[in-house]
Amino acid sequence: MDSTPPGPAGTSNVPEFAVSEIAGAVRRTLEGAFGRVRVRGEITECKRYPSGHIYLSLKDENAKLESVVWRTSVPRLSVQPENGVEVIATGKITTYADRSKYQLVIDRLEFAGEGALLARIETLRRKLLAEGLFEEARKRPLPVLPLVVGVVTSEAGAVIQDIRTTIGRRFPRRIILWPVPVQGAGAAERIAAAIEGFGRLPAGGPVPRPDVVIVARGGGSLEDLMAFNEEVVVRAAALCPIPLISAVGHETDTTLIDFASDRRAPTPTAAAELAVPARAELLAALSQTDARLRGAATRLLRTAETALLRIERRLPDIPAQVGEWRRRLDEAGEALPGALLALARRKRDALAPLVLPHPRAGIAARRAALDLLDARRAAAFARIAQRGRGSRALQAFSAAPVEALLRQRRTQLEGLSARLESVSYQSVLARGFALVRDAEGEPLTRAADVAPGARLSIAFADGTVGATAEGEAPRRPRLPKPARTAQGSLL
Repeated sequence: MDSTPPGPAGTSNVPEFAVSEIAGAVRRTLEGAFGRVRVRGEITECKRYPSGHIYLSLKDENAKLESVVWRTSVPRLSVQPENGVEVIATGKITTYADRSKYQLVIDRLEFAGEGALLARIETLRRKLLAEGLFEEARKRPLPVLPLVVGVVTSEAGAVIQDIRTTIGRRFPRRIILWPVPVQGAGAAERIAAAIEGFGRLPAGGPVPRPDVVIVARGGGSLEDLMAFNEEVVVRAAALCPIPLISAVGHETDTTLIDFASDRRAPTPTAAAELAVPARAELLAALSQTDARLRGAATRLLRTAETALLRIERRLPDIPAQVGEWRRRLDEAGEALPGALLALARRKRDALAPLVLPHPRAGIAARRAALDLLDARRAAAFARIAQRGRGSRALQAFSAAPVEALLRQRRTQLEGLSARLESVSYQSVLARGFALVRDAEGEPLTRAADVAPGARLSIAFADGTVGATAEGEAPRRPRLPKPARTAQGSLL
């Protein structure tokens, strides 16, 4: 007999499952039905956990799909997830049984079309522009002739070969290559590290520090060039202490590193041409500069020569003038004795009419004049007295002041006369002395000057007598008399 209790009516044929069985069946159904899928949506609720996993959601206008990126897949992502970025996520659909949820396990991310990429690039460009990383004032001039050129690019591409060929052709310089991947996961970080590594090289170290750095890559799609649009690369280029040239893509391609670099080149070959000058062009420029300098120096010398010639024409002929002055000096020297004699004669002729009276004669003349004036005064007073005896004014007139003035003047004249007589040699002769002169009229003051038989003239107070010297003169050295010149005295 069956002891199993009967179940509800109509449910005996319905299978019974455990919760884990249902979760496993749903998971197998989802994974078997979809496999690997590509899902397009906007990233939201993106969050990184300390474990290294990234949890996010993809949404569109009508739904939201929870997603996860395991930490083992994070380094391989070419696009780092950010909120608000539209991406295409590649992975597989699976379930999370603990919470009865399904989710997308992502192992690859890429931007959803060029529109999304351009929008992201434009947003980053505005942000960095606001920080001043693209200002022209930050850009530095390139060295004229660098000794070392640093290159950041892939070692396997044709870019490095083009740069080497161009630099070797124009002006061979030392090239240091820092190989990096130029696209794919981790390329941006490697490029930024290479730029910073060149900047940290010490001057004079074992590895030469470049004078200019070239960051180059060949052409490609916008997705291929995205590594050079990453913020980390742009900031490294802006902060590089070495002048930097960007040469990413073709001439029509533009990346954010172009705005932060010191110079942008349309191609890697053009970057090499910007880095080093052409040797032939330098030689031609040097030759042209040398020719210009020589021409300028020649013109300067000719100008100076012309100026000196003009000054020379205005300068006098010094030797001729010296000869003329010497001739005039000789003529003046020859004419000088005759001129002095002529001057002496003219002075003597001018003095000849002038006769200096003897002081006694002058005194006598003054006394006679005074006596005449006194006589005239006396006569005048007499006439006045006779004519004006009845006039009161004449009666009051007195001659006493005039007589007193005359007495005073007479006294002064007699005093001056006495002083003159006291210093005159005539008064000395009057006291018994005599003045001895030689034949030429020169006074003799010493007996040694008188030669025996010399003719002498002896002046006394009352006259002059002649005499002849007798006997021997005392033997004393006789001083030579100064020679009498024809000029004579000028006074």
